[in-house]
Amino acid sequence: MDIGTNDLEAFMAGLERRNPGETEFHQAVREVAGSIIPYVQDKEKYVKMRVLERLTEPDRVVIFRVCWEDDSGNIRVNRGYRVQNCNAIGPYKGGIRFHPTVTLSVLKFLAFEQTFKNSLTGLPMGGGKGGADFNPKGKSDNEVMRFCQSFMTELHRHIGADVDVPAGDIGVGAREIGYMFGQYKRLENVFTGVLTGKGLEYGGSLIRTEATGYGTVYMMEDMLTRKKDGFIGKRCLVSGSGNVAQHAAEKLIQLGAKVLTMSDSSGFIHDRDGLTMEKLQQIMEIKNVYRGRIEDAAAKIGCEFIALQRPWGVPCDLAFPCATQNEISTAEARILLQNGCIGVSEGANMPTEQEGIDAFIGAKILFAPSKAANAGGVSVSGLEMSQNSARLSWKEDELQKLLRDVMTGIHDRCVQYGEEKGGYVNYLKGANIAGFVKVADAMLAYGVV
Repeated sequence: MDIGTNDLEAFMAGLERRNPGETEFHQAVREVAGSIIPYVQDKEKYVKMRVLERLTEPDRVVIFRVCWEDDSGNIRVNRGYRVQNCNAIGPYKGGIRFHPTVTLSVLKFLAFEQTFKNSLTGLPMGGGKGGADFNPKGKSDNEVMRFCQSFMTELHRHIGADVDVPAGDIGVGAREIGYMFGQYKRLENVFTGVLTGKGLEYGGSLIRTEATGYGTVYMMEDMLTRKKDGFIGKRCLVSGSGNVAQHAAEKLIQLGAKVLTMSDSSGFIHDRDGLTMEKLQQIMEIKNVYRGRIEDAAAKIGCEFIALQRPWGVPCDLAFPCATQNEISTAEARILLQNGCIGVSEGANMPTEQEGIDAFIGAKILFAPSKAANAGGVSVSGLEMSQNSARLSWKEDELQKLLRDVMTGIHDRCVQYGEEKGGYVNYLKGANIAGFVKVADAMLAYGVV
């Protein structure tokens, strides 16, 4: 199919025919292709070499069985994956997700999105993603260890410091990374930077935990600054209560914003006066140390808990979806706009339904797509790779400055390709095109491979 003469719907029809039933992957590709197809119409080099078609077909997909034994002696079987989407500008780089909702479609969408996100950082990293339909919640440390060791026993054949460098994601934190790194080291008999998000004792980087949440806020800060505005007094909704949400809330409070909400799958808390740093620390202790629910935090800090709902109906100035994909429905996007929301920065991957994104862009509010807004985490992962390669560790203030500079660079690249008549910046278009151009030009340099 010639994408130079066919419209978006024709392109998507072909993709959906080749990838039946993969709805998350279809959504991710449509969001990118909607920007790229118009851009390449008059650029024969991209059309002739079918770059977009090649980018929507992963370099390879590895699917494998993961057998492990639970504490009762029962044999369990899960399915593991690694999607290596594109290594045109560097080794494959992207997280590992352990969650019951993990499917090939979800991981293909994440790997595709990661390719553009990593390109935007300016660092030499390709795009990949992996995981398993394993739920670490409710499992003992020994059960998680046995699963991680079995998972890495297969995965180690397909990764390496100069090949593919996985990281953490939903369900994969410092504990899981440690177990997997230990098994890789045992199997390969080498100590190398094959995983990021490691503990500081064995090659990890400072501020990696904070980086995604901080970066999401920095992206919004740069967008506000361009409009000669700032965070002081802004009412902010944050969804989620994991790593990204916690540190987004932390940075917002530091910058003078009022964080009204946080959430998990059980519902959300609403603090009408705005969370203080002390209250946030209590939430973090409940979630990180005791592995409790957000409802427990509501009782402890003395605020309202709304069960089985998401926070998007609360009036706000800014929204930071930091939980999971498609957590802002089209209807909720419209409610946010009706309630006066002027900006959205996506801390989670693809957290807004496509029609919701269309509503945000149609209203011309500040909208930072996930591939730009949450790139802070992978940026520091890239810096961890550099530290591992050089056998050194940078100080926190150096890394904080590097993270801030990376996020400003992402913002500026989005403006370069996304500025429209009247000064409005379509950050979605800008992020898609900026990410595409770097990868596409590298692919052209290699010829047909």
